[in-house]
Amino acid sequence: MPSRGPGMSAVRHHRWIAALTLPLVAAWEEPMGLSLTSSAFRGGEPIPGMHTCDGADRSPALAWASAPASTASYALIADDPDAPGGTWVHWVVYDLPAGLTGLSADVPKVERPPDLGGAAQGQNDFRRLGYGGPCPPPGPAHHYHFKLYALGAKLGLKPGATKQEVERAMAGRILDSAELIGIYTRRGR
Repeated sequence: MPSRGPGMSAVRHHRWIAALTLPLVAAWEEPMGLSLTSSAFRGGEPIPGMHTCDGADRSPALAWASAPASTASYALIADDPDAPGGTWVHWVVYDLPAGLTGLSADVPKVERPPDLGGAAQGQNDFRRLGYGGPCPPPGPAHHYHFKLYALGAKLGLKPGATKQEVERAMAGRILDSAELIGIYTRRGR
């Protein structure tokens, strides 16, 4: 039986190290995709009361970065998949200009908010335009998904479109997407 000798062990050790580090190097070099953040809350953390029906019901400030160079517009959908009757839509905004890198807090609840370059707001499940903040029944925390889509074209929908209409119009046009999830719990009254 041949002896292994010190050289064989060192070769195996280096191959093992290389196998572990190559994926890390590759991941480090990959370009970062679209990201979405808020100055009001971090992902997985509670949404402050001022952005809910228990407070001023103001939309939170949002910021995004690293969109594909060919982005022509953005769409934003915020919803609550934990709602008792199924997913509840809280906010729909589309045709946000490609040069925009965020939304300030308290976007006016109008068809075409000023300072948003002609972007339109859709109808939420409160049957209103614009943002409708978290307003779950008392009980366990609900998860609110803010989903941003970088699109290869403007959608051209009139104000008041539903989430479903926006999703249909986005089909085949999504270049990248990002999601920010906040939580909110209402205490019993």
